[in-house]
Amino acid sequence: MSTTTAGGGPDGPLAGKVALVAGATRGAGRAIAVELGRAGATVYATGRTTRERVSEVGRTTETIEGTAELIDAAGGRGVAVAADHLEPEQVRAVVDRIEREQGRLDVLVNDVWGGEHLVTFGKRTWETDLAGGLRMLRLGVETHLVTSSIALPLLVREPGGLVVEVTDGTAETNRGLRENLFYDLAKFAPIRMALGLGEELRELGGTAVSVTPGFLRSEQMLENFGVTEENWRDAVAHQPLFAIAESPVYVGRAVAALATDPERSRWNGRSLSSGELAREYGFTDADGSRPDAWAYLAAVDASSADQVDASAYR
Repeated sequence: MSTTTAGGGPDGPLAGKVALVAGATRGAGRAIAVELGRAGATVYATGRTTRERVSEVGRTTETIEGTAELIDAAGGRGVAVAADHLEPEQVRAVVDRIEREQGRLDVLVNDVWGGEHLVTFGKRTWETDLAGGLRMLRLGVETHLVTSSIALPLLVREPGGLVVEVTDGTAETNRGLRENLFYDLAKFAPIRMALGLGEELRELGGTAVSVTPGFLRSEQMLENFGVTEENWRDAVAHQPLFAIAESPVYVGRAVAALATDPERSRWNGRSLSSGELAREYGFTDADGSRPDAWAYLAAVDASSADQVDASAYR
């Protein structure tokens, strides 16, 4: 049973709206799904890790069922559906279910990834494992194309639909190579997808954007640094750039703000960051701060981490 929170549930700005968050198991996808639910939406949360089955990522602590429960607790309605978004028939089954149960789709979030374990830096393309690199492209690009191809016919039945491509970086910040060519392509492609889909959706009254978090304190990142959300600042001693880190809630609030904005078409085709959207819409991270990671990282590139005060960018 859903628990209504202030501003959410049946009285929320997204009450009666339906969202599909593809890749909602953990990290940004989970937070986006929860914040859409907090605004009152019914959210279909898909992913490969369930309480009975673990994906190649190998994490058992986060599941799509857990995400659905968090959506319910936030005041929305969460529906967990296991799906591999590289398998068109599985994606089609998800969309058919949404059509059968809801008759509409208002928000599509393409956040499928799960390729962190394949990323290696410090190697040239011909020194990088080819199979791993191609798998990254399948996980980060093909999944998004499969999902959009199958889900958009339902989304465009009504004007005003929103497509969000979640990635790492914006068109501006991704001008330089991201150290690994396969990773670079996987993360730049969603920016181009948003641009192209924006053109296709414009005449139908829809909007497509790409959205990036900054230095994300995902569950996996916190674990890598040996800290928790409560003591994450302890990791700054080992990685100074972590001083600008943001929780997944921040990008979740960014997407929810877009979804509730009746004038969001002004962003159509754009690549946006959580920090930029926070300035526009006035929301904060879970701790009340308003980090602008990409501006901070640009300042560090021009100087060094020990010469740039991260607090000036929070």
